[in-house]
Amino acid sequence: MLVLMKIVYRKERGKKQPSWRVFSLKELHAATNNFNYDNKLGEGGFGSVYWGQLWDGSQIAVKRLKVWSNKADMEFAVEVEILARVRHKNLLSLRGYCAEGQERLIVYDYMPNLSLLSHLHGQHSAECQLSWSRRINIAIGSAEGIAYLHHHSTPHIIHRDVKASNVLLDSNFVAQVADFGFAKLIPDGATHVTTRVKGTLGYLAPEYAMLGKASESCDVYSFGILLLELASGKKPIEKLSATQKRTITDWALPFACERKFDELADPKLNGDYVEDELKRVILVALLCAHTRPERRPTMLEVVELLKGESKEKIAKLENDELFMNPQPVDKKEDPTTAAAEEISDVISEEKSSKEGLKEEAGPGIAEHM
Repeated sequence: MLVLMKIVYRKERGKKQPSWRVFSLKELHAATNNFNYDNKLGEGGFGSVYWGQLWDGSQIAVKRLKVWSNKADMEFAVEVEILARVRHKNLLSLRGYCAEGQERLIVYDYMPNLSLLSHLHGQHSAECQLSWSRRINIAIGSAEGIAYLHHHSTPHIIHRDVKASNVLLDSNFVAQVADFGFAKLIPDGATHVTTRVKGTLGYLAPEYAMLGKASESCDVYSFGILLLELASGKKPIEKLSATQKRTITDWALPFACERKFDELADPKLNGDYVEDELKRVILVALLCAHTRPERRPTMLEVVELLKGESKEKIAKLENDELFMNPQPVDKKEDPTTAAAEEISDVISEEKSSKEGLKEEAGPGIAEHM
């Protein structure tokens, strides 16, 4: 725990009244009813997440690491440091942590509307609570959160696991990007870091899945997939048959090239959306998910485009060559997906819930992992 204690010391020294604190294990046992199964919100590769209530009545989510090891201890310390480092309205806030014996726990604010995944494909999907106005605000808010990580945090941070289950929704459906367990700090001047591939199938940028090159642009790619998912209600990878899969980009691009944006709107919206905003979201999403990293926008540019602040840039986007020459849809399995499956056993496949709140996910509230 030497690394973690250095982190704590550095933070406390630089800030007289930190917005997070150290919790005792006894306190978290009491808050979660001894980590009762009925309090469990989600489960993933790192462990489980539990709902809890503190003595003052405030609700929390507690991420409890499954197995202690030196490697897990380091990942725990990195996530705590990143969470303590960043403060933004669209990034999940750290309430505190606990490190007693071999127990490693991270405490977050509880998000009553769970994750975006739960509303698109999970237990809340039938309730149709995601109006178009909420969707566009979620898109802009999550983009602003990731842009903060890339451009305003020091050093810059690559999230490496941007996906629907890692976008949490507060009581007002304000997006908060979560789960920094896979995040990487980028030294000044570095264009990328080469690392073992971790993440979720369907969201991985080709250069990252096949070469292990992680950069801000990889997050941009993942965010593009997330935007398409948000607008269409479709999953990142669609299984067409026992042997055939189709990515959401392969499905969406031909419609975008033919300017048939209404075909891409989530049927649950029942046509109740702003056409110009839908078109903007789809075009930005597909440019973000471009197979060539150099063609992707930065997250600051994504925020500007989603807000529609520059008519000139919107016009340039609409006339991008990506949307001029539609390619025939290949319904065979995407080679990037196949390659990623072979590269690493740490890559997971996003799954919707079949048992209430127990979804595989990030450190959210339905998936505070």
